[in-house]
Amino acid sequence: MTTHTENATLHDIVDTAVAAGSFTTLVAAVTAAGLGETLKGTGPFTVFAPTDDAFAKLPAGTVENLLKPENKDKLVSILTYHVVPGKVLSTDIAGKTMHVKTVQGADVAIDATHGVKVGGATVVTADIDATNGVIHVIDAVIMPPTAA
Repeated sequence: MTTHTENATLHDIVDTAVAAGSFTTLVAAVTAAGLGETLKGTGPFTVFAPTDDAFAKLPAGTVENLLKPENKDKLVSILTYHVVPGKVLSTDIAGKTMHVKTVQGADVAIDATHGVKVGGATVVTADIDATNGVIHVIDAVIMPPTAA
């Protein structure tokens, strides 16, 4: 796991993800779910952001299916399961295990005893600052218990 601190001008979570260039699927999903304005809001939020490669690991057709208007509720559920209220840095949880309530409503397991795992996904880059929170990059899409 690497940590990342940006000294340049900070942007909100959505604009930071767009600028990174490796979250095009996540940004498209956030837009389709109507969550863009929320994640551009005051927050603070902690976002566990799956990369494009993480979305590519899902079964063929999953992302395309989730982006359909009729699946918006399921998409919102999955995306909000990747968001925790407040700004939680890796140093705040180092060496701990816990269950944290997500914006979606269900708890997600976090294990920061050997690196950081969130719901089975590994945090590959931590602590990317944004004006309204922090992004931790993960290597898999995590599914809420109700969306499995």
